[in-house]
Amino acid sequence: MARIAGVDLPRHKRGIISLTYIYGIGPSSAKAILEKAGISEDTKTDQWTDENIKAISRLLADEYKTEGQLRSEVQMNIKRLMDIGCYRGLRHRKGLPLRGQRTRTNARTRKGKRKTVAGKKKVTK
Repeated sequence: MARIAGVDLPRHKRGIISLTYIYGIGPSSAKAILEKAGISEDTKTDQWTDENIKAISRLLADEYKTEGQLRSEVQMNIKRLMDIGCYRGLRHRKGLPLRGQRTRTNARTRKGKRKTVAGKKKVTK
């Protein structure tokens, strides 16, 4: 099993697909990495040699931010937005969508489970 950047890559998948299991590496980045390392995209992960794995690891360490380093950078950016009190920071703080989506309906992923508010009772005479 190939272990790169602290992630166990799946054995029986193509190299381009298995590299996307690393946080911060998408399909286009995976394609570029395999091209630079001189490995075919169709080669399965379990067919990689130790030299191939080392070449990929070196490329990732030198040219890309991945896993913990990238996660911490993203969290620091969000914290910075919240500290300066900009619109996006306030939306993060309140747990609401921040890119202009409607919130009257939908937005359940960001807002969480519905909190039911009881309606006003009618006064009987």
